Amino acid sequence: MKYLILISHNEQARDAWQGMSDAERQLGVKAHAALVDELAATGELIVSEALADPSTARRVRVERGRTTATDGPFPEVKEYLAGFYLVECDSIEQAVAHAARVPEAQLGLVEVRPVLDAPRADA
Repeated sequence: MKYLILISHNEQARDAWQGMSDAERQLGVKAHAALVDELAATGELIVSEALADPSTARRVRVERGRTTATDGPFPEVKEYLAGFYLVECDSIEQAVAHAARVPEAQLGLVEVRPVLDAPRADA
């Protein structure tokens, strides 16, 4: 089963990150790198990416066949998606155990969601 480990950020996380020394920041980066390496070695990692700041995003709307894209950020939110791991595990408990190793889990900013098996158009 596939699971998406979502990593959010908020003002508290930004303040914590900015308040860290370079050495402390490197520990966080190394924790993510170690998790990626381990998940890749076990074959559970499908993909993992960090996302750019929401201010660089574009909202896409199609209305009457015309596409428009507007600059972000979008509605004022307290939390925003900062990155993710897409993993394939035997159980949600296993995905949760992996998610607990994400440094942002210490701030309550990590969520695990099962990925639905969508029917394929060519099936």
